[in-house]
Amino acid sequence: MSDETLQGYRKSIDNIDAALVHLLAERFKVTQAVGRYKATSGLPAADPGREERQIARLRRLAEEAELDPEFSEKFLRFIIDEVIRHHQRMRG
Repeated sequence: MSDETLQGYRKSIDNIDAALVHLLAERFKVTQAVGRYKATSGLPAADPGREERQIARLRRLAEEAELDPEFSEKFLRFIIDEVIRHHQRMRG
């Protein structure tokens, strides 16, 4: 594999990483709005039923995309845990 080929792959990875960061930022903006709504409405920070449905949905999407469902679940659980932590902080 030539250095030029490797550089092309790395450029693609860098672009995908940038897109992931921007998508995560957008997701967290929406979850912050959800957290504010939950805090002012007296709703709990966590919704285990919703979380499990999201994880099942992501696992299906991962399988369709030929991505390891275990990896996808770990990734989403990390995101969910961060969101819940932020929601709990909003409640004080």
